[in-house]
Amino acid sequence: MSERTLPPEALDDWAAVLRARFELSEEDLPVALILDLARDVAHDVARPAAPFSAFVAGIVAGRAGGSPEQIRSTLATVTELARAWSAREDAARETAAGEES
Repeated sequence: MSERTLPPEALDDWAAVLRARFELSEEDLPVALILDLARDVAHDVARPAAPFSAFVAGIVAGRAGGSPEQIRSTLATVTELARAWSAREDAARETAAGEES
C-alpha cells in the first residue's frame, strides 16, 4: 500500500472531514453509493471514467437541488448509463466477431 492509499477504515474519517468542512449530512454524502458508482463505471466504461463520472454526478445532483433523493437518483442514472455503455460495447464486439467469421 502506498503512502497515499486510504485504508478502508479511514474512509469514514475522511468523509467526516468533508461533511464537516462543507456542512454536509450523511444523507448528502452516500459513501457506499458513490463507491458503487465508481466501481461500476470503472468496470463498465473505463477506470479514468470513474472519478470523472462521480464529479459529473455531483454537478447534476447539485443543479437538480441536491436533496438526498436527487443525489441517489443521479448516482443511479450514471450507473445505468455505464451498464448500458458496457452492453453496447459488448454487442459491438459480438457483431464485429460475427462479421470476421
